[in-house]
Amino acid sequence: MKKISLTGIKPTGSLHIGNYFGAIKPALELTKDYDARYFIADYHALNTIKDPKELAANIRGVAAGWLAAGLDPGKVIFYRQSSIPETFELTTQLMAFTSKGLMNRAHAYKAAVQENTEKNEDPDAGINMGLFTYPVLMAADIILFDSDVVPVGRDQVQHIEMAQDIAQAVNFNYKCEVFKAPQALVQEDVAVVPGLDGRKMSKSYGNTIPLFCDEKTLRKLIMRIVTNSQSVEEPKDPDTSQIYLLYQLFANEEERRSLANRYREGGMGWGEAKEELFSVVNRELSPLRERFNEIIANPAELDAILRRGAEKARPIAAATVRRFRKAAGIE
Repeated sequence: MKKISLTGIKPTGSLHIGNYFGAIKPALELTKDYDARYFIADYHALNTIKDPKELAANIRGVAAGWLAAGLDPGKVIFYRQSSIPETFELTTQLMAFTSKGLMNRAHAYKAAVQENTEKNEDPDAGINMGLFTYPVLMAADIILFDSDVVPVGRDQVQHIEMAQDIAQAVNFNYKCEVFKAPQALVQEDVAVVPGLDGRKMSKSYGNTIPLFCDEKTLRKLIMRIVTNSQSVEEPKDPDTSQIYLLYQLFANEEERRSLANRYREGGMGWGEAKEELFSVVNRELSPLRERFNEIIANPAELDAILRRGAEKARPIAAATVRRFRKAAGIE
């Protein structure tokens, strides 16, 4: 029997190339070896998105994006977090076993407090309980589906460790394995995708290339990539060029080797390098863009896919909640 992998996708904006290589492709690769569950974490998004139209559009956009990128809802369980009421019952149950001190140590909360302190504001200014208890809801997402592993970057390991702590606190109290304690699957080889300004591609930096933008916009954004002042004739180092670093994500081995040689030989300007980059990026993204546009144009079918996923997910979730209720004596 395959182990269970769970991935949550927060709908807080449009998917970009960094998401594609840093999260989507690695997560989809796991379906070869794991029984996978994917969910749209719409309740997590409520902490930052209060506009209903924006949130609804983001939910469908992110769901359509994963489907366009290759997620097969016939082979995995794909659902909206908000469609699984057991998630929120389990969250309440887990709250009784979660210390406030553990929540005080959460990275997101500590960062928000530090930012307020640096601005000489009240430490908790603008911090809602959704942000403060975010790790408990995440623990419920994970524990609910008997997850063996959760693929994360190293900066997110703390959330999985907190889920372990909470699950083990419950198990220790009732002297039986009520919940499976999840493990972090740290993906060391996941690509760090450079943005338009050379920093890591991130919505917070405003340096992203949207995954499903039209061809004209794609070309325009690629032409905006920041470069140095080296002339056409000068040899260039491909390993320090964000143009080449992006290029190698999309190109085949022969193409990568050829362009790297042209960099080192000199005689190629940045404009030409950007054209080469656009060519390989558009080649890979064009079919994804076409699939995305087809999927997003049929919201009723998209909603039906997520609804069918929830129908598969709920019996699993209900069984987990029943285990807790039995252990707690509140059947």
